[in-house]
Formats: sequence, structure tokens, C-alpha cells
Amino acid sequence: MQFDTKVALVIRSDLETWQKLNVAAFLASGIAAAFPECVGEPYGDKSGTRYHALIGQPILIYGADRPALSRALERALARDVKPAVYTEDMFKTTHDEANRAAVQAVIRADLNLVGLAFRAERKVVDKIVDGLKFHA
Repeated sequence: MQFDTKVALVIRSDLETWQKLNVAAFLASGIAAAFPECVGEPYGDKSGTRYHALIGQPILIYGADRPALSRALERALARDVKPAVYTEDMFKTTHDEANRAAVQAVIRADLNLVGLAFRAERKVVDKIVDGLKFHA
């Protein structure tokens, strides 16, 4: 099945494994919150057990260094694509309000990005992540 839109996460390659997984989870939740239409129907098994719905399309995960993350952010903004962001400072916080304050405390050029997420038309996302490789 071909989707009209694409979901992409870009995560800094030099993070610890637990950090990469944490960033991916938070960024995916940002996409689900911003685009509730991308969430499918709840799941259920043959025993009648019900499960939560998931984002109903593939999420592609790319690796990047700091300059590539900044470049992807600028490419997204230039194309009017609002990203979800995760900064290194957010690893030091303990709640959502503190996360927002950590991002608010610095100008965009100084954000110490560790992850970004986008959902947009396929061709637009392809231009944003051009040159990046899938995360290894």
C-alpha cells in the first residue's frame, strides 16, 4: 500500500541505545498528537482482548549527526512542515512542562537537537531527509 504522506524520525546517531528508543517514542507520540487521523482503529485478538490503536502507516527512522539534524530542521521549516523536536537538554528533565521550558530557553540555531519527526506529503519528506541513511 502506498501512502500519500510519510512519517520520518531523524535521530542523532551517537546517542546511547536507551536514549534513541526514548527519543523515538516521544517523537512518534508528537506525530500522533498532531495528526490524529494517522492513528488507526484499536486492535483486538481472537480471545476478545482489546489493545490500543497505533499509527497506521510505516515510520521511517533515519540516523544523523548534529549538522544533519539542523539541516533537516531548516529544510522542514522552509517547506512549512512543523516538526516534533527533542533536545539533549530534555534528558535532564522529569516532566512535560520542564521539557517545553528547556526548548524555550534557547534560540533555534542553538538547539542541541537529538531528534526530529515529520509527517507531510511523501515528496516533501523525501526532500527534508535527502542525503540521510536509515538508522543502523
